[in-house]
Amino acid sequence: MATSNLYLLCKAMNNLRVNHIVKRTGHYTTLRKPKYRPPYWFMPKERVVSEDMLTQENRDFLEEVKQDKQVLQKQMESPLANVEMQQATEWTPFTRRVGLIARKIGNYPLWTKDGKKFQTTLLQVVDNHVIKYIPPEEFNPMKSGKMKKEHWKEKRTLGCLLVGSETIDPSTVTKDYCGMFTNVGMLPKRHLCRFMVSPHAQLPTGTPLYATHFRVGDCVDIRAKTIDRGFQGVIKRWGFKGMPASHGVTKTHRRPGNIGAGGEKARVWPGTKMPGHMGNSWRIIRGVKVLRVNTEHNVLWMLGVAIPGETGAMCYLYDTVLPLKKLKTAPPFPTSLHVDGLPLEYYDESIHAFEQPTIKFEEA
Repeated sequence: MATSNLYLLCKAMNNLRVNHIVKRTGHYTTLRKPKYRPPYWFMPKERVVSEDMLTQENRDFLEEVKQDKQVLQKQMESPLANVEMQQATEWTPFTRRVGLIARKIGNYPLWTKDGKKFQTTLLQVVDNHVIKYIPPEEFNPMKSGKMKKEHWKEKRTLGCLLVGSETIDPSTVTKDYCGMFTNVGMLPKRHLCRFMVSPHAQLPTGTPLYATHFRVGDCVDIRAKTIDRGFQGVIKRWGFKGMPASHGVTKTHRRPGNIGAGGEKARVWPGTKMPGHMGNSWRIIRGVKVLRVNTEHNVLWMLGVAIPGETGAMCYLYDTVLPLKKLKTAPPFPTSLHVDGLPLEYYDESIHAFEQPTIKFEEA
């Protein structure tokens, strides 16, 4: 009888496994390191550094060509400026817009109008351009083993918009990687990210994206990679209390203690919190409010300091999916254009602007 119960228990535990992931206490704990599977459109980026046998005159010529292309790229007009307004579609609450690639540049305090101080995180949108659009019928992402290819095409109604950030020197990357940007007429980008968008929210290739894509007061979802902490114990990794410092405790002050039950199920259960690698994982923080926008340097002030990643890390921003924090009014659609004469700063209605006086005295 005991053997049959053990067999049923093991069978039930195996059925809970989905792609080497076990669900435990409301979150998923990875059991095996995932394999790196690049997108099908991705090209090798790094190349072997070799001596090109170029004279100084040739190096100066290549540098001049690169500078000319950078100037033309900055002066390039947005393709949306030539699109007639009749061709533009209207935004709906079910529309999914493109996102932005931003770099985390630090923390900064802000004050409300009633004098309350709180911390914010600064994200700078650097040189974002649309590289490629893939329609829903051609978009072929990595799929789960349970869903067949024909079923995926029937259910998928969103396209893929490839966005690049931070222009780099073409001589530092491969020829295949540079070829991705040839049709766009741009220099290669350091970072690439794909965003799922509605078909009527697509953007022409070469469209620049600015921080004004999001308005003050809007809530966004931020996807980033956490800080790599290396191999850590259970106290730092999971917040264990640990054993007492004295009174008979010997060499077990920071150890986890018992990790398995006795009896017939004497084994370590999958998902047990144990020492291991901490950090360097993709995480999404949802519903972060935009409090301030700088149009000159394309900087966003986000509420809080819980955005994943260290200073200098890359973040991916897009409209939030939380039901109670979704957009109620139409945002800049499909994105905002660069118009001369914009205010230098946009503040949320609850934030005190630094150029405004803090105290006003009435004359007697």
